Amino acid sequence: MGPYPPPHGGVQTNLVAIRRFLLARGIPCAVINLTRYRNDDNDGVYYPKNALEVMKLLARLKYDIIHMHIGGNLSPRLLILGLTCCLMPRSKAVLTFHSGGYPLSNDGKSARHLTFRGFVLRRFDRVIGVNQELEQLFRRFGVPGPRIRMINPYAFISNSSETSLPDNLTAFFRNHRPRILTVSGLEPEYDIPLQIDVLGSVRKRFPDAGLAIIGSGSLEPEIRKMINRKSYAEHILLCGDVPHPITMRALAESDLSLRTTHYDGDSISVREALMTGTPVIATDNGMRPEGTHLIPCPEHAALLQAIEQLLANGAAVTKKPRLQDTGEENIEEVFELYQELMED
Repeated sequence: MGPYPPPHGGVQTNLVAIRRFLLARGIPCAVINLTRYRNDDNDGVYYPKNALEVMKLLARLKYDIIHMHIGGNLSPRLLILGLTCCLMPRSKAVLTFHSGGYPLSNDGKSARHLTFRGFVLRRFDRVIGVNQELEQLFRRFGVPGPRIRMINPYAFISNSSETSLPDNLTAFFRNHRPRILTVSGLEPEYDIPLQIDVLGSVRKRFPDAGLAIIGSGSLEPEIRKMINRKSYAEHILLCGDVPHPITMRALAESDLSLRTTHYDGDSISVREALMTGTPVIATDNGMRPEGTHLIPCPEHAALLQAIEQLLANGAAVTKKPRLQDTGEENIEEVFELYQELMED
């Protein structure tokens, strides 16, 4: 249960990879999509329109394990759904909480045993965190140590290299060099306005530079207005959400990828960029893969210096894959957890 593509993001990738792993081994696996995006029910993937339809699916489908994937916050709605999953008879319940930055939020700092959040989390048979901070958060909520796991959610889903870019991206890339790309949500924690500001400085030394932004989010109207106010607005392309194969093709054809975050988990876009051989500049969160060019914090001078240094050294010219890890071991860890639960 959780967000299922489209759109494509880190949580969606993890869910898809787990399902593919199970189906490849002849193990049935249905999916209940929990986002506002709708599609027709097909091939074991369900798109309920409301909470009542979710409950009906939980009552009707056959399963041994419910694995719930949450990104963002532990909202009351998701906690009630999680509690419902834990109360379903003849099944085990697993939660993966993908929000690596949640422990640093005000809600995360208020984690206590005697809270509704703690009560619900302790009902799960296993809880999975994506970093050590989440492990510690679960302990503050009173989850027993043996039920806690830290499993990296990263998994690489390959796509055909024959995918073509849409006309707007093709034209934008044709008219700009270096091509700088960011793949992230348009939310405060990703600091897209910083990248937009820094592009103006980059263009003083690299006058043909352009920035393409793939992703959507709550700040999209504000970011559009910010772009339109810039004298170099035509050199910024706000793409919105695009299919995952197109994102991969765009990463492969870019000269540089950016990931400026105030908090972050193990970003799928960082690893996918490295897979394609595209250099990545990212804020240091203590868990970036080898080969990432790190800046200490999302700050103008640090980001500008890193971009200019990479471009001046020609790092984007001789591209080659910098990461070979496909994340298969991470999915195997989840499968082993399932097996452990079935043996209890």
